[in-house]
Amino acid sequence: MAVHNGGQRIALVTGASGGMGRATSALLAAEHGMKVYLLVRNREKGQAAVDYVNRKSGRQDAELLLCDLASFTSIRAAAEELASRTSRLDVLVNNAGVMTLKREETADGFERQLGVNHLGHYLLTGLLLPLLRQSKAARIINVSSGAHKIGSMNYDDPGMKKGFTAWRAYSRSKIANIWFTKELARRLSGTGIPVYTLHPGVVSTDFGVNRSTGFGSTLHKLMRPFFLSAEEGSATAVHLASAAEVGGQSGNYFYKKRPIAVTKLADSAEEAGRFWSWSEQAAGFRYEI
Repeated sequence: MAVHNGGQRIALVTGASGGMGRATSALLAAEHGMKVYLLVRNREKGQAAVDYVNRKSGRQDAELLLCDLASFTSIRAAAEELASRTSRLDVLVNNAGVMTLKREETADGFERQLGVNHLGHYLLTGLLLPLLRQSKAARIINVSSGAHKIGSMNYDDPGMKKGFTAWRAYSRSKIANIWFTKELARRLSGTGIPVYTLHPGVVSTDFGVNRSTGFGSTLHKLMRPFFLSAEEGSATAVHLASAAEVGGQSGNYFYKKRPIAVTKLADSAEEAGRFWSWSEQAAGFRYEI
């Protein structure tokens, strides 16, 4: 049976076991009084993150939600589990992201970066829409990247079985985040649920850096003074999740808490609509709006 959580706002953050996801969860809990569900793949790391958030907030209401965004079956199970714990969701932060140096596939056979960074969030968001619609002021925030500027989609080879490079795959998943945001914002127009996307900046986390090699470790140490901390990188996501002044800007892309322009391709409503249709077929799921 779903639990009613009174007036406390309820958030879910994906990829919350460390880095920006953990920082976002902690700031939403400690500075904005939200109850936060941390969606993670690894139980041990996830529980450590929950304990961290609870220490920061001085409360014990952050909770672990296990889910592998590379598996549609796992995503469906997590959505059902969340619905058994809460009767509504006020904030959804789709933060999780992967970058693989070699071509890998998800459990469902998709190139891993597009599969996790986009398709996993596409399905999760759709499954959580009934909970979001129970909120009086729900928001959806999708973490993209400036890497979208070189992203594109080849519908003849969506699995990138030819000419795979890590950067091409990652940038494609980031323009996918923007197309998803813009088309979802259009579809949710009139429902009172805004959708935002953002570039967090260059953040010093474990993401995308292979420190097992001498080169990777040395590169990170040299670049560290130029990186943002996880807390600094999460500032825009937290702002979009909590601030009143972002009303009326659904579908926009933000950097340093302000809306900025995206590339012509990323801004194309036609491309966003085409990509949405592909996502429907790929995930085998249609949104009920």
